[in-house]
Amino acid sequence: MKQTHYHTCNLCEAMCGIEIDHMGDEILAIRGDSADPLSRGHICPKGVALQDLHNDPDRLRHPVKRTKDGWVPISWDEALDETARRLHDIQARHGKNSVGMYLGNPTAHNHGALFTLLPLINALGTRQRYSATSADQLPHQLATWQLFGHQALFPIPDIDRTDYFMVIGGNPMASNGSIMTVPDIRGRLKSLQERGGKLVVVDPRRTETARLADEHDFIRPGSDVYLLLALLQVMFEELLVAPGRLTDFLDGQGTLARLVENWTPEKVAEATGMTADRIRKLARDIATAPRAAIYSRVGLTTSAHSTLSAWLVYVINIVTGNLDREGGVMFTKPAFDIVAFGALGGETGSFDRYRSRVHGYPEFGGEFPVTTLADEMLSPGTGQIKAFISHAGNPVLSCPDGNKMDKALSGLEFMVSIDLYINETTRHADIILPPTGQLEHAQFDPIFQAVAVRNVVKFSEPLVEKPEGSLHDWEILLGLATRLGRLKAESRRERFQVEATDRFMRKLTDRGIVDLGLRLGPYGTGGRSMAILKRAGLRSLPKLAWKVLRGKHKGLTLKKVLAQPHGIDLGPLQRALPKRLYTRSQRINLVPPLYFRALQGLPVPKPPKADEMLMIGRRHVRSNNSWLHNSQRLVKGKSRCNILIHPQDAERLGVTDGDDLTLRSEVGSITLPAWVSDDIMPGVISVPHGWGHDRKGVQMDVARRAGGASVNDVVGTTRVEAVTAMAQLNGIPVKVEAASAAVPRQAAV
Repeated sequence: MKQTHYHTCNLCEAMCGIEIDHMGDEILAIRGDSADPLSRGHICPKGVALQDLHNDPDRLRHPVKRTKDGWVPISWDEALDETARRLHDIQARHGKNSVGMYLGNPTAHNHGALFTLLPLINALGTRQRYSATSADQLPHQLATWQLFGHQALFPIPDIDRTDYFMVIGGNPMASNGSIMTVPDIRGRLKSLQERGGKLVVVDPRRTETARLADEHDFIRPGSDVYLLLALLQVMFEELLVAPGRLTDFLDGQGTLARLVENWTPEKVAEATGMTADRIRKLARDIATAPRAAIYSRVGLTTSAHSTLSAWLVYVINIVTGNLDREGGVMFTKPAFDIVAFGALGGETGSFDRYRSRVHGYPEFGGEFPVTTLADEMLSPGTGQIKAFISHAGNPVLSCPDGNKMDKALSGLEFMVSIDLYINETTRHADIILPPTGQLEHAQFDPIFQAVAVRNVVKFSEPLVEKPEGSLHDWEILLGLATRLGRLKAESRRERFQVEATDRFMRKLTDRGIVDLGLRLGPYGTGGRSMAILKRAGLRSLPKLAWKVLRGKHKGLTLKKVLAQPHGIDLGPLQRALPKRLYTRSQRINLVPPLYFRALQGLPVPKPPKADEMLMIGRRHVRSNNSWLHNSQRLVKGKSRCNILIHPQDAERLGVTDGDDLTLRSEVGSITLPAWVSDDIMPGVISVPHGWGHDRKGVQMDVARRAGGASVNDVVGTTRVEAVTAMAQLNGIPVKVEAASAAVPRQAAV
């Protein structure tokens, strides 16, 4: 009998509500849910691809172990026991930091994994922790921690009420937002323009978003910091700075004015590729718009000076009075308040408490940048990574210098991957632990609800029951944490604590954690229980949890959310300052010492060498990094893995559309067809990342046949961001030539 199931697509940040017609496990149709209060019926191609992933014959459905005769299935108990035993043995012999851990992008899409990472991290006790953060949004998190006191307190563009929306280095038409959960972005941008507002895009490429814009400015990759400094210089010089009500809790305005006074539009014009007059007009337009929101993403945050750039974007929103203002950038009031919960555990943020072993790179939030991961495996000495855990990540394709990463992973004593596929990274694992698929577990989005353009809450039940003999992510992570805890326990008390934590988590389950979070949230108990937790700390959580969950409750609960399968609209973004600030003074310091020092050392920009071009990335609405390329629906049609190049540069190199081009850097080379178009500025090329699934041992048939090459095979690990040492993935200088003229050269490893 045909049934309709309401779900949330978790294949990107948009949280699109979907309707799935099915007969048992057989999916008949997937379409947008018109009753979803956030997505309003919108669905992108990724939503429809859920069917491919659910039925994918390449998807692992039981643990496997690598042997000399190939991969063989093993039981869950055997897999978890051996994994814990080998990790414990390696740490016993080489020290706790001999085990490394990497969390990929999809980890953030799985609430069960998010809730059970902490027990595993505590059980491991290693400092060798890494994630996609340092190849993505780290500068944003550092800036929010420095300015607002919490690394997850992101100001979100109030796009539904703004009059002027500027996008720098972002492409929400392809990403559906990203640190701005915004499904149906096309409809929202159209509404902005229909009410007389303006969309402005600053990007080296005429992106899908730029094609809809009222104004688009090409900018030389990596020069965002100089543009932003010049915008502020004009605002101060022309007396356009007007923080409004923010002045009452704002410090450092005079210091900021002095810091930017020499960065005139004329000084930065050549570096940015923009005229001084145009820069001045942009500054005036932002400052005089009734309500303006400035938004930036990975094009800016993965450039050479992304720490300064991300900070300056927030600063511009502040000094123009557009922070915490309707139509500006505002803080969300999520039903499950991850910001408040993080603060209870002391996890508001950290930077440079300690440094990495090999290169001395600073930690952020307890993690080192991925730019040092391979070297931490390859460089002998105390603290060398000997064993490795990956969760839902593919650093061979998503981190710089994939060939070096390949070599590093191949030399480990032991590796375990929690993943659905045998991909470029997990092929090196000794054991792979596959969790349930996207439609086999419930879907709740604590992170993306916390960065949505409207306050909403939704919990989606799984489409089908968990298959017999399978485990959810949270069960796998908890199983490993408990086994490691037992092996490490040196006293009866420690063993009791390990067993008590395991019993508590298994009794609570991921659903119980969601219910508890909703009850403790701003729409739940009204803050009474949160106040108790704040006084007593998270140690009191187990005792308080059962009291809260079993008591009478008039506020929001999971039961009430489940009664609304389309989701609940909690209203537009609201003013929250200064109460929402987590700084000690509950004030905003515009110029924290970290940025003051970084700005003193900012070099005068230099043009690229004559024989080099600047490379930037590219995202497509059908792709989310490397993990969706085994869906035929998403990869079908003309290949999108090519080199976008301006006609002037193509003519200079003697190539036409479709001819092969070779890119070279100090670490390797790749060859891809040219896509000749004036959608890219001269001197710049664009290559999408996450492609190139032809490495030996990869068992993803559709992805392998899709072709392409990994752009990270020409991105080195030595070119890092100036302050944080995170990956620099945009504005990379490369040599480009027609493949027919290229001299064969083996890629460096």
